[in-house]
Amino acid sequence: MPRLGVYTLIVCLLAVAAAVISFVQGSWLGIVWVLLAGLSSNMTWYYIKRARDERRGSVTS
Repeated sequence: MPRLGVYTLIVCLLAVAAAVISFVQGSWLGIVWVLLAGLSSNMTWYYIKRARDERRGSVTS
């Protein structure tokens, strides 16, 4: 897994944990954490897919 993919995965997991804690405490700030988790999740999939496509492209060339 590429390094940026790992970093964005960690950010996603931390944002989900922060959202859960925020909602448990009764704060609506958790919505921001959910949005950040969604963004970082999409970034994770992008970096993983890009690395996989680069590997496949270099093997077939």
